[in-house]
Amino acid sequence: VEATAGGGMVKVVVSGDGTLHSITLDPEVVDKDDVEMLQDLIVAAINEAKRRASEMASAEMQRAAGSLGLPPGMI
Repeated sequence: VEATAGGGMVKVVVSGDGTLHSITLDPEVVDKDDVEMLQDLIVAAINEAKRRASEMASAEMQRAAGSLGLPPGMI
């Protein structure tokens, strides 16, 4: 699952279980005088990617439960 922050200046990729696989930074976002902004963008991108991965995993579990004939919300 991929997510970005800062208008695409920070991109992260996580797996379905939330494991961080990569962080890509646009060189323009690296400013030695504003490290806090870069840190905030990285955290925002990671959190968004993990949120998306969790939503995708939940949706997949619901589909699997439905195919087994389990009532919605059972898993």
